[in-house]
Amino acid sequence: MPRMIARVVALTEPSPTWIAEGDDGRPLGTASLWIPPAGGPAEVRIRVHPAERRSGVGTRLLQEAARYEGVPALLGEVVAEGSAGDAFCVSAGMRQVLALTYTRLEVVDFDLVGEAVPGYRLVHWEGTVADEIAETFARSRSAMDDMPMDDVDYRPEPWDVARLHRVAAVVAERGDVLLTTAAIGADGEIAGFTEVVLSGDQGQNYGTGVLVPHRGRGLARWLKVAQIAVVRQRFPAVTGLLADTADSNVAMRRVNEALGYRPTHRSRIHQLDRARLS
Repeated sequence: MPRMIARVVALTEPSPTWIAEGDDGRPLGTASLWIPPAGGPAEVRIRVHPAERRSGVGTRLLQEAARYEGVPALLGEVVAEGSAGDAFCVSAGMRQVLALTYTRLEVVDFDLVGEAVPGYRLVHWEGTVADEIAETFARSRSAMDDMPMDDVDYRPEPWDVARLHRVAAVVAERGDVLLTTAAIGADGEIAGFTEVVLSGDQGQNYGTGVLVPHRGRGLARWLKVAQIAVVRQRFPAVTGLLADTADSNVAMRRVNEALGYRPTHRSRIHQLDRARLS
């Protein structure tokens, strides 16, 4: 039988964390925050022991976390549509701020040929970007700053070469492969890119972006078709590529659908606004 919460212990290191304890001192659940450097909603992660669920532990932890000084709102984790996590978010007073559709492309069935866009050339690399194009690649990352995020208070963090190297290192340490394809214009600047992380027999699309002056020319499709061809050639063990796209990101959804990505499931992200706690 679920135990009543006797107290909630707050910790500040290494990140703001709350532990709900029962009257016997055993932990019932935890909540932790990640506060983005750029500001905006903090990301909250709540974990409750299966035996203690549906007894108010998660809601209490959420309320404690929402009172953390300087945090205007809490952004929940991605939860599957119709799941227990989805139901919890709604019952706890959180509002849906983003809907995502997950899709999969069967690589073995892919036979499209990309049409080259005049004035650009494609480059491919695995892992860390080469020094000679690192700076322009960092600049090109802003192509994703205006991606549709519905009601999420999305505040992009600036990219530099050091951050590019950190991301590549994290992927490599997991034993995965970060494969990037970029389009370079006549001026030597990267105009757009697409990334996929390959792990075992599948890959996860990490992002595709084209800078505003270069949009409407078919670069996104060309980039993705060319990258899929590279995956088939260099990584024959990969059978499927996965993507998650905001429902409001109509342009990218159309590109992926035209390439053969098919829906597998849907998910949601919810937010708790501090003003709603009163």
